[in-house]
Amino acid sequence: MDGLEESLVVMRESFGRGKTRSAAWRKLQLNGILNLVGENEEMIFEALNEDLGKHPVEAYRDEVGVVKKSALHALESLDRWMAPKKAYIPLIFRPAKARVVPEPLGLVLIISSWNFPFSLSMDPLIGAIAAGNTAVVKPSESAPATSSLLAKLIPLYLDPEAIRVIEGGTDVSTRLLEKKWDKIFFTGSSRVGRIVMSAAAKHLTPVTLELGGKSPAIVDDLSNSDLEVAIKRIVSGKWGSCYGQVCLAVDYILVEERLAPLLIDRLKARLRKFYGSNSQDLKDISRVVNKHHFTRLCNLLKDPAVASSVVFGGSLDEDRLFIEPTILLNPPLDAEIMTEEIFGPLLPIVTFVCEAIPFGGVGESGQGRYHGKYSFDAFSHEKGVLHRTFYLELEPRHPPLSDFKLKFLRLLYAFDYWGLVLLFLGLK
Repeated sequence: MDGLEESLVVMRESFGRGKTRSAAWRKLQLNGILNLVGENEEMIFEALNEDLGKHPVEAYRDEVGVVKKSALHALESLDRWMAPKKAYIPLIFRPAKARVVPEPLGLVLIISSWNFPFSLSMDPLIGAIAAGNTAVVKPSESAPATSSLLAKLIPLYLDPEAIRVIEGGTDVSTRLLEKKWDKIFFTGSSRVGRIVMSAAAKHLTPVTLELGGKSPAIVDDLSNSDLEVAIKRIVSGKWGSCYGQVCLAVDYILVEERLAPLLIDRLKARLRKFYGSNSQDLKDISRVVNKHHFTRLCNLLKDPAVASSVVFGGSLDEDRLFIEPTILLNPPLDAEIMTEEIFGPLLPIVTFVCEAIPFGGVGESGQGRYHGKYSFDAFSHEKGVLHRTFYLELEPRHPPLSDFKLKFLRLLYAFDYWGLVLLFLGLK
């Protein structure tokens, strides 16, 4: 944190003199991100493995490949994004012309999370750069190898007068939040999100809060039409990405009571097929991030009523920060495991007799804009719905992981369809 004030002065001066506003500067930085990723991929893989035990396929699928795609998309779309848009003018103000011009906000703070420590630092930074801002990136101290790597690489590839990395723990985050920013982008827990929003409110700073929540999967008659595919997706969605330490991971399953025994048997079989039958030496799987989070997850199982609901797994190894994939059947709904986001390899199953149970909710997040169509948007929720058939399942997404699957993902993310054909023919 030494030199923080000087850094902020330099970055505000860079923004004030318009250095970051040109499309040329923005494109230069976006190309710098592509070079950073392309020239240091193995180092990024090593850091993610050291922090979280991520396999290179998982690291590429969820982090490195995501950042590449995001930077490329921003480069290809930047001119269109920056273009002014025509706006309606009331008759009383005519003759005139109006337009909506996207303006950069200024100096922004990006505080990232530990579960995707590379992509959750770089992806928001891509947006900040594309919009013409200067930015401070604060990586998570819970992923120290990735944080250190970002602090080393970003000054080598991006403009140090406009983009800087500041490392540190809670004390550093607290000091950063005391400063006045033009925008704060935070990814993390709802508890810390409240702290961030409270600090931002003192300066009326706009925020984007990417928080968590309880995210269920529902298994019913429709799922039963091809239960094996549904099971495969649930297992990958729960344990296949950062070992369930993801806000989008399946937090629990709602299932018709009559289907529960079959569901549990199929889940057990799929877990063994994906990760092996030796619970002490699972393959292709990440690990719990640190001792603090390990203890938190163990405490969720300490309630006797919760412990008695375990139907699979449950073994613990504190030295390796390992918790076996664990399935629970109908734990008490008022237990902490059912009221708090789990964020780990524990999967409760809750049965129901009929389909008349109401459930749902929204996150503890919200900042936006209003007037005209913007007011309509502010009071509407555009919900994304993904409808996928049970056919054409993309097998390389699933374990067991291999060099072939890494090649497949590289070609797929690059939209190299001819390369995919050659790969499957054994010619690449």
